[in-house]
Amino acid sequence: MLSYKAKRILNQIIPVGLIWFVISSAFLWTEYAVTNGQQNAPESAITVNFTILLFASSSVFVIGLLVGLLELTLIHKWFYNFSFIPKIIAKQLFYLLLMECIILILFPLAASIELNASPFSLEVIDKYILFFFSITHVSTIVQIGFSLLVSLLYLEVRDHLGQDVFRNFFTGKYHSPKAETRIFMFTDMKSSTTIAEQIGHVRYFDFLKEYYNELSDAIINNEGEVYQYIGDEIVITWNMDNAKRVHQAVQCYFDMKQRLQEKRALFEQVYKTFPDFKAAIHLGEVTTGEIGALKKEIFFTGDVLNTTSRMQNLCTSHQTDLIISQEILDRLENAKHAHQFEPLMDQQLKGKSKTIHLYRLQTND
Repeated sequence: MLSYKAKRILNQIIPVGLIWFVISSAFLWTEYAVTNGQQNAPESAITVNFTILLFASSSVFVIGLLVGLLELTLIHKWFYNFSFIPKIIAKQLFYLLLMECIILILFPLAASIELNASPFSLEVIDKYILFFFSITHVSTIVQIGFSLLVSLLYLEVRDHLGQDVFRNFFTGKYHSPKAETRIFMFTDMKSSTTIAEQIGHVRYFDFLKEYYNELSDAIINNEGEVYQYIGDEIVITWNMDNAKRVHQAVQCYFDMKQRLQEKRALFEQVYKTFPDFKAAIHLGEVTTGEIGALKKEIFFTGDVLNTTSRMQNLCTSHQTDLIISQEILDRLENAKHAHQFEPLMDQQLKGKSKTIHLYRLQTND
């Protein structure tokens, strides 16, 4: 069974494969219409039949998947510090060189299918040489370049909005407001002001970026969605569509802490300091929908957000890094986590008329 992270990667790269497939199909149909089938097709082109069409379509889809996978795992990191236009140009050049290498493999295979000959036969090699110096080659590069541009723009937009937000915008899931029960975890970096003063605001920006990057796998592995980055705070949410979500939210906290501990030596070596955070977890009903006049966002409204934020503010005074609500504790199926919490005196949060039952993570004292 695939892990959630593997499923997430598939969900990210499949749209890229579909972009390539759709654009390739459009180009192929246009070329077929312009040349009146194969009557006016140049000698350098492959004669399209059902076998060739099947081979070309599946190959283009797989190439799109390859581009998406390379972006996620490698290329995005190479050009991470580039500004938008230089990044797109540099990636285009890189992928076009890669595509030329792929064409060197795929064209002889397609020609061998058409000519019913070995890919290494003189007939196939002659056809490839004819193709390489022809307008057909230029047309192919234009098609590939356009597919690359569209897929790279899609990936950049999705990266800026977030995969879940982009999907919800695209499908119109929250075009009309919906009532949902959601878990929220508010996290806040400890001593962030002091750290910024110690290392300077420019270095602090890199520090914060590294901090966010190191926490991302823990959030992804526990199926959380980042709702907002607010300075040094992260607001993470889970839709209560599954009983395991509460366990995932609490486990996410521990996984985030563990990841920072694993990277402690690196942070101290580079920045001479180490990031840590405090958090609160609560659940409740929210109204979810698209909002904004100049800039659209998926927005949550509900008392649960204000309550969770105020819970998180209590961590310092109660000498703990995690506070959860009664609603979270009642749904904790994992006894290992449940017994790690001890009750606090009933709290009356700022702006609230009723007290709330809260629990703090036990300290080692």
